Amino acid sequence: MCKPVVVGDAAVMQRALDLIGSKVRLQVVDNSDQVKGKSANLDLVQIGSADIAGVLPGTIDARAGRGAHDFLVWAIDEAMARRIDGIVTAPLHKESLAAAGVKHPGHTEILAERTGTSEFAMVLAIEGLAVIHQTLHMALRDVFNHLSPQSIGEKALLLHDLLKRLGVKTPRLGLAALNPHAGEHGLFGDEEETILRPLVEKLRNQGFEIQGPIPADTLFQRAVAGEFDGVVALYHDQGHIALKLAGRGRAVNISAGLPIIRTSVAHGTAFDIAWKGKADADSLLTATRYAANLAKSRNFVC
Repeated sequence: MCKPVVVGDAAVMQRALDLIGSKVRLQVVDNSDQVKGKSANLDLVQIGSADIAGVLPGTIDARAGRGAHDFLVWAIDEAMARRIDGIVTAPLHKESLAAAGVKHPGHTEILAERTGTSEFAMVLAIEGLAVIHQTLHMALRDVFNHLSPQSIGEKALLLHDLLKRLGVKTPRLGLAALNPHAGEHGLFGDEEETILRPLVEKLRNQGFEIQGPIPADTLFQRAVAGEFDGVVALYHDQGHIALKLAGRGRAVNISAGLPIIRTSVAHGTAFDIAWKGKADADSLLTATRYAANLAKSRNFVC
């Protein structure tokens, strides 16, 4: 499927392999060009920008935050130079990033700045359904200030393009309403009438197959049943809760709009089970498969 290479700290990775009793041999390489991809080995590029070997598992630590940030930046630069075909990330701990002085709250924002991307979004995907988010890491009270026909329309187009790359010939999209019952014609808010409905009509006139605004509880029920290939959610929890429930641990995070491929798990760092050998790798394996498939769709090497 692909030739994986780990970016990180060799001592920490070896401890992880020992913890689960893996017989895989860790092969430390200087750069991605030296990756052999042999099934018996796990290639790792050692990035020594932060001393993380002494970090206490399951704790917030600036060294861990700095190391995770620097590992990601190295991978982004390699992908931008086309020396690797894509990036698959494990979760970042946002408090550790902040402790290290990193100004961005998570992967998506770091990826966007490093790649010089202005139009981007987080997508959560399961088999047969993908959800893009209009807003992401912000207070719910701030969401209302980030809703415009232009911005939401751009997210819909990003989702449409991603679904086509994932093999959907004619993507069927649904736009979630903001207010309960889609506002009841202005009774519970007017965003549906002033922003969302005119946008849907415009996109349909341009030839896109999109419906909405539809109350989120109804929309996701219909989407999971197969009526839609993609959903445009307006804020973080509106999309995350539904997809994670439907995915049952198999959801994947995809960064849409970037000039590189990046996928990730759809869960957090789970400090409560750190280094106990209990972590479920299903989401990480699925994210790797998505990245490999996207690389093939772009005619990359992977």
